[in-house]
Amino acid sequence: MAETLSISTDERLSVLDVTDRVAAALPADADGTATVFVPHTTAAVTVNEGEPRLVDDLETAFAELVDDDGWAHDQIDNNADSHIRASLIGPSVTVPVSDGSLDLGTWQSILFVECDGPRTRSLEVRTG
Repeated sequence: MAETLSISTDERLSVLDVTDRVAAALPADADGTATVFVPHTTAAVTVNEGEPRLVDDLETAFAELVDDDGWAHDQIDNNADSHIRASLIGPSVTVPVSDGSLDLGTWQSILFVECDGPRTRSLEVRTG
């Protein structure tokens, strides 16, 4: 089973907790795993705590880890930093599922990371 979610962002670099949206996309009888995949080269997904101050800290850390400019790819479309950040974080996560529910740890959330916004993106949720 697969479902595509639409995710809209307002900032160039932002982290959004999409756990509830992913959970709602699961079939009621799903067992096994859910793969959450971002089919974009300048967005990513990770699992971490969705606490608002930590989300702000993640945005700050991602911005500080990679310089905004000075990259060869910037000669094409000025977003090499976005590609690099997304590559470091990764395009997918796999989460165990039981009886249609995500089996995340107590403090774990699924976080969508926009690196080249604002944009509207697709986020694919596949169970199997």
